[in-house]
Amino acid sequence: MLAVRDTRDREAFACLFDHYAPRLKGFAIRGGASAAEAEDIVQDVMIKVWHRAHQFDPEQAQVSGWIYRIARNQQIDRFRKERRPEPEMLLAEEDTAPDAGQVVALEQEAAGLREALSRLKPDQREMVERAYLGELSHSEIQAETGLPLGTIKSRIRLALDKLRHELKDMRPS
Repeated sequence: MLAVRDTRDREAFACLFDHYAPRLKGFAIRGGASAAEAEDIVQDVMIKVWHRAHQFDPEQAQVSGWIYRIARNQQIDRFRKERRPEPEMLLAEEDTAPDAGQVVALEQEAAGLREALSRLKPDQREMVERAYLGELSHSEIQAETGLPLGTIKSRIRLALDKLRHELKDMRPS
């Protein structure tokens, strides 16, 4: 490594490559890379070793530790890049205005729901209106009405079952 660092010795680098390449490939595969990815990682690592040889300091790290740290960072960078989501294609903005048929269908559904709600028992209708139209939690309804929580839940469940039965014909098949 010192010969590579100090004199850019190509033969010394070839020896480094021959020694570390199979070990780095195994290291990358154990880290989750496929064989092809591992070979790419080894190539990238060894290129970095060549270009960054001037940064190697034998007093701070052993050659193997320095090279394996480069390999680990290279593998992490590669995995992050692969997992980064691709930007979504920008689509032309669609016309979001509902057509007349959708408006009529929605109005018919709303009328049907109002009709079905009017046929509920008054105590059931009140609970459904508080829970869904008033957006209150069951405990908030309990605090307002003083009714037991079980009674509130039963009334809502029975009302929803009745509404589901009455409105089943309105759903598209």
